[in-house]
Amino acid sequence: MGLLSPSILSSDFSDLKEQIRILEVGGADWIHCDVMDGLFVPNLTFGPIVIGGLNKITNLPLDVHLMIVNPDKYLNDYYNAGADILTVHQEAVIHLHRTISSIQELGLKAGVSINPATPVKMIESVLENVDLVLVMSVNPGFGGQKFIPYSLKKIEQLKEIKIKHNYDFLIEVDGGIGLDNIEDVLNAGAEIIVAGASIFKSTNPIQTTQELKSIIINRQKETKLK
Repeated sequence: MGLLSPSILSSDFSDLKEQIRILEVGGADWIHCDVMDGLFVPNLTFGPIVIGGLNKITNLPLDVHLMIVNPDKYLNDYYNAGADILTVHQEAVIHLHRTISSIQELGLKAGVSINPATPVKMIESVLENVDLVLVMSVNPGFGGQKFIPYSLKKIEQLKEIKIKHNYDFLIEVDGGIGLDNIEDVLNAGAEIIVAGASIFKSTNPIQTTQELKSIIINRQKETKLK
């Protein structure tokens, strides 16, 4: 498994249809949507209305990352808006197993995310149940931040746990990933790469998307040959 899920957080919101077209032409697999409420993180972005709009202009799965407090209150709203994957933060949920179950009962893939300061052991009890784990490699809230190097160790830990217990969750990584470090992240065990600023702030976003996707595909081929 090797997927590219570009984040639209760094895109031009005045023309989201064109921004999505860029990602589709570039070979993106999912669209990563960073939902922030100004409470859990120090930024405010968008909600179900924008997700619903995106659902009308693309057939790519919508990978919705809920960086909000009390996410359980809004699961149905994002389901109705057209989300395909809903990821909640371990730090924002009181009854994590129940929240994951609620997402899956809606027929969606359920993910759990951990901030840079949160150790992997905090989510070990739900790894058997989740569809993906999102490792934040920057402190959430804003796009364009630098990758935190010790995130690689957390990715490696998750890969070890996954192999040891034969779990099915996918390892997704978000924050500061670009052409200069994507191979390190993949080598550590990442299976889904989120990239935002490195795509949309580049001189040629389509080409950058294609290059990132090509690296992911090549890494996948190498893994199969081993």
